[in-house]
Amino acid sequence: MLKKVITAVIVSLFMFGFSSAYARNFYTLQDAVNQAISNSYIIQEAVQNEKAALSKYKSSNADMFPKISFSYNYTRLKDYPYSLSQGMKIKVGYHNNINWNIMITQPIFTGFALSTQKKIAKLGLNVSRIQKRQAVLDVAENVKIAYFNILLAEKYLKVANDEVKNLQSHKNDSSNFYKTGIIPLNDLLKSEVALANAVQDKVKAENNLKLAVSSFNLALRRKINAPTRVKDILTFTPYNASLNELINIAMKKRPEIRALYVQLKQTHLGIKLAKSSYYPQISAFAQYQQNGRDIFANENGYSSNHNASVGIQANWSIFEFGKRHYDVQVQYHNFLALRQKIKSIKDNIKLEVESAFLNLNTSKQNVKTAKIALRQAKENYKITTERYKQQLATTTDVLDASSYLAQAQTNYYSALYGYNIALAKLKRAIGER
Repeated sequence: MLKKVITAVIVSLFMFGFSSAYARNFYTLQDAVNQAISNSYIIQEAVQNEKAALSKYKSSNADMFPKISFSYNYTRLKDYPYSLSQGMKIKVGYHNNINWNIMITQPIFTGFALSTQKKIAKLGLNVSRIQKRQAVLDVAENVKIAYFNILLAEKYLKVANDEVKNLQSHKNDSSNFYKTGIIPLNDLLKSEVALANAVQDKVKAENNLKLAVSSFNLALRRKINAPTRVKDILTFTPYNASLNELINIAMKKRPEIRALYVQLKQTHLGIKLAKSSYYPQISAFAQYQQNGRDIFANENGYSSNHNASVGIQANWSIFEFGKRHYDVQVQYHNFLALRQKIKSIKDNIKLEVESAFLNLNTSKQNVKTAKIALRQAKENYKITTERYKQQLATTTDVLDASSYLAQAQTNYYSALYGYNIALAKLKRAIGER
């Protein structure tokens, strides 16, 4: 009884481990997208860029608060300082001199420079978040394409295996017919050559599947040669939307456009920032200092060893040979250039959406056409092989029928998964995941 219990436990643990390993290697499309997004180097880079932009914003905000600075200075004089009075040297200081001071500075008016820099940094943070969204869309599109490429490669391999099987069966029939003198040697050789070519195509299909899996694994940051399976998708849902509707969606959702408009606001603020140099820079300060000969600058027998002061400081650059004017012009022309860039990017996106839309419609029509052709090719192959067995068709007829069938199967799967790939590209084109 105990032996049976132990055996049952071992089997259960084995089956649990096997099912867990299988689950880790088997992906649905949504699982693949989620894991790719979680592990993507591109998205992690975008996350770090967002954190950098956040730190820059906090830094610009800190510039508006008081700053505290401390300085400490030690000086050793070769000769002690003195003054002359009626030809006599009177000592007025020490060989060793220590000075330290602490100062608090608070900006009062900077020509709106600090507030503008803060706004620019805040917009920069928004741009980094939009770019992270763009990275998510790119990763989602890439992993979808890699996913469907695996399915397509699997179907190509299935077609290759079926063709080898069919041609092997035909070769066996031809061999029997040749032995009985029904067909000439030339017909048997045609069958053998066709089978050899099909075997080569099968090897190519196996290698293409391995490459497709490796590409998928890299997209998910798995080991490149890790065993991987994906859930098949043999249906497609027609995506019904007009071209104008899709273009309108793209204009609202594409991260590139949203980021450019935020950058346009930044550039406009850059004009205001450049103009801040026209104004005086005013700040208030408070300072405490000590002078002496000991390490803490407490001992001073010649003057006061400490002092404190408060004040206001203003700096105003009045004339710089037009430098500030040209600095403003740089920002102004950058602003105008970016406006033109936005128009160009919009036109490119419209063209991209239209191209993806047309490709999707073409793929949808191809699926319908290829499905009909596949049904006809299957029937043709079935009839031809039966006629051959009755010697009502030639070897060439069978080989042609087999080739037509393989091509029809390839066309069907290419159209089916091509539609899903085209849909993934269309969604990326309109800014959807």
